[in-house]
Amino acid sequence: MADKLNYAVLEKSGYDGYILKKAPVKVLQFGEGNFLRAFVDYWFDMANEKVGWNGKVALVQPIAQGLTQFVNDQEGLYTLYLRGSENGEKINRKRVISVVDACYNPYDAADWEKIKAIAASDDLEYVASNTTEAGIVYDPESTKDQLPPTSFPAKLTVLLYERFKAGKKGVVILSCELIDDNGKELQKCVNKHIDDWGLGEEFKKWVNEENLFCSTLVDRIVPGRIRDPKEVAALTEENGYDDPLLDVGEVFGVWYIEGPAWLEEKLPFKASGLNVHVVPEVAPYKKRKVRILNGAHTGFVLGAYLAGQDIVRDCMHNETIHSFMNKMLYEEVIPILPLDKDDCDAFAAAVTDRFNNPFVDHLLMSISLNSTSKWKARNMPSFLEYIEKFGKLPAALTMSLAAYIAFYSSNIVRREEDGLICVRPKGNEYKVQDDAWVLDFYYDHKDADDATLVHDVLTNEKMWDQDLTKIAGLEETVLKDLALIRTEGAEAAYKSVL
Repeated sequence: MADKLNYAVLEKSGYDGYILKKAPVKVLQFGEGNFLRAFVDYWFDMANEKVGWNGKVALVQPIAQGLTQFVNDQEGLYTLYLRGSENGEKINRKRVISVVDACYNPYDAADWEKIKAIAASDDLEYVASNTTEAGIVYDPESTKDQLPPTSFPAKLTVLLYERFKAGKKGVVILSCELIDDNGKELQKCVNKHIDDWGLGEEFKKWVNEENLFCSTLVDRIVPGRIRDPKEVAALTEENGYDDPLLDVGEVFGVWYIEGPAWLEEKLPFKASGLNVHVVPEVAPYKKRKVRILNGAHTGFVLGAYLAGQDIVRDCMHNETIHSFMNKMLYEEVIPILPLDKDDCDAFAAAVTDRFNNPFVDHLLMSISLNSTSKWKARNMPSFLEYIEKFGKLPAALTMSLAAYIAFYSSNIVRREEDGLICVRPKGNEYKVQDDAWVLDFYYDHKDADDATLVHDVLTNEKMWDQDLTKIAGLEETVLKDLALIRTEGAEAAYKSVL
């Protein structure tokens, strides 16, 4: 049986990649899970190698159960594989990450004292977090005297107070939670705790003027664990060590950090040539991600499934479906985005590589969940803005709307508690999953003719917040597109708009 990864075992294994054993702790990170270790810790580890940043990250276990013991047993080391496709080439990069100093469990009194000491140290420069979407919430039950305070914002308030009392300069706080304005929302919670706990105006002024709360947008798919025992065994033998913390992410990764211009020079990423960008505002980049990456998924997968496809990667090898996606992105979505066209084109090109990831079998049916609200959030804004800008219907997005209706109404056979059972043209049953009222709507229309169905979908203001039949020519075009999907098949329908 192989020894568990640590510095001595790594040296014996013959690994010849970059490793930094000792350095001051410059980052306090809330979260020790797969995403942060494949994302934030990867960037700082690369900065150590590329520009000699010479820093370590101290991890804080955010909840009572976590990975502290595993991380410390391995002296902070873990193996990261970045896998995917770049310019059509299959990529599988291995790197042992050595940026982590140690992990601490704040629910252990001794560890909480160590965390407070790190918070008040001269070396600390950054706080990073990914405590899930539920992590940045104001919890009135959290108090400064709890060991530790229950919520993440409350913990952070206590640690900032320790730093303030020690007379130290402020830090840069990088929030990676998947909520809008994550940094601003965290700052609001901290200020509320300061008021509730009576920590004083001087401390409040220091928090808001000497510290920088950055909203950020993170983008990297991190599957995390390898679940195939045979592959795990093969990698253990190949590496010469056992690594329960082994992590897997896609090759593509980008980090947008909202902040002033000076922050780009302070952070060690630009000089390292990394795909991390300090921008005045994150919102446009989030719009780009939602409209291009997420919008592409929702825009083509429903019709692609009806055309007989099952996973995203295979769709990228189907000339018609891939061309349909590209027409939608390059001709209908990108022209109405408020960002540099070349940047958007490059992002869209990367989408093809990401969808073509040879290591990830991304099922179309998993993407299809809740497609009504997804189409409304991801595709409808591009659809409406295109019409407003160009005065005509966007052919691919309009066909996508027809494909959505076709997917939800293909030979409906029954309504089950958690879904609507339909039959696709190749004969197998599939389950449409969405809000109950959406499924009830389509089940109630299972015997309706397509003209009635299209009219009732487009006029359903609960679905779209408006009556879409008021858009000139839309009802007729969607009905024509739906008829083509029903009679000739979705692939032929997609081809008709190219």
